[in-house]
Amino acid sequence: MRQSPLLPIFLIVLVDILGLTIMLPLLPFYAEHLGASAVVVGLLTSSYAFCQLIAGPILGRMSDTMGRKPLLIVSQIGTLIGFLILAVSNTLALVFLSRIIDGLTAGNLSLAQAYIADVTEPENRAKSFGVIGIAFGIGFLIGPGISGYLSQFGYSYPILAAASLSALSIACTALLLPKVEPHATDAGSGPGGRRLGILDWKGYAEYFARPELGPLLWQFFFFAFSFSLFITGYALFAERRVHMGPKEVGYVLAWVGFLGIILQGGLMGRLVKKFGERTLVWTGFLVSAASNAWLAGVQTIPQMLANATFGAYGGVVRPSVTALISHKAHRREQGVVLGLTQSITSVCQIIAPIVAGALIDRGLLAAWALLASLVALLGMIAALRTKSAAVKTSVAG
Repeated sequence: MRQSPLLPIFLIVLVDILGLTIMLPLLPFYAEHLGASAVVVGLLTSSYAFCQLIAGPILGRMSDTMGRKPLLIVSQIGTLIGFLILAVSNTLALVFLSRIIDGLTAGNLSLAQAYIADVTEPENRAKSFGVIGIAFGIGFLIGPGISGYLSQFGYSYPILAAASLSALSIACTALLLPKVEPHATDAGSGPGGRRLGILDWKGYAEYFARPELGPLLWQFFFFAFSFSLFITGYALFAERRVHMGPKEVGYVLAWVGFLGIILQGGLMGRLVKKFGERTLVWTGFLVSAASNAWLAGVQTIPQMLANATFGAYGGVVRPSVTALISHKAHRREQGVVLGLTQSITSVCQIIAPIVAGALIDRGLLAAWALLASLVALLGMIAALRTKSAAVKTSVAG
């Protein structure tokens, strides 16, 4: 009997996410250690996201003809090279080089998703994609904790751990992942499933202009921008406001990852059945807005921990609004709409870190938190307006 490829995909995504989350609490402190300002720290994140936005569609098209496995290995090798350069960096120029190389080859997740689409039937695809969600949850629990623990011995130790995991990911792909030929799927075939180029603004505008889909895409944008503001500024805020270092930031983010596993694993399905995705979206935005507003005034580490615990509920927004988007998109358009949400995320990850860095650099710590709160509040208003419009349409019908 043929072995299921989902286990190697799970291991591949897990070790990649671990590498990413190890860097999450560390990179701002590492860059500051080399003389970076908060704005430069933001530019580091933005440069990675910009390169990813440019290269991601190219890697995807190449994998359509060359196969998923070879391109996945190329992507992972780029990540490994980026980590190794970062580990020996003694100048900011080398740090930027490491992030650019990693960004230009950053297609691991999208290629893994395409591989799953290749090897599963349409009716089983949503369930199969769940392995990626599980890997994310475990990665965000363990990765920041590893980073926090190892950072007390030196900044290079967490980076070398991430590099080791990246090498393990390459070995898993090469040895465990069966080679399959890509094929046209329902998610990517047909006129509605065409790939949108990075500058195909008319194509993007077409989806945003749709009465049912457009408001949901705006909600996804508000979530992505608010989250990018928060996550890229959190370590620098914590350092300046309550004197937290990479160890403390790593442990707090690990705690949030643990809460995320509970929420996504045990509670999410029940909450959706009881309240529905729309309610989860607007209440998630509400909690995020309140949490970030509260964060503007925290003064102690226990308050930071309590704030993070409260704000973890905001994690219901992304899966809920993504599910709503998938419901409103035609079956043949699932691939292109998924790509559109990834592009929205990349654009937010380019702009938001620079904004966060500029505010924090000027000592406007409360303004940074309140801006993230305001964007989440706009998301809540958009979600409530969409709900009201849906109710009116239903009544009119």
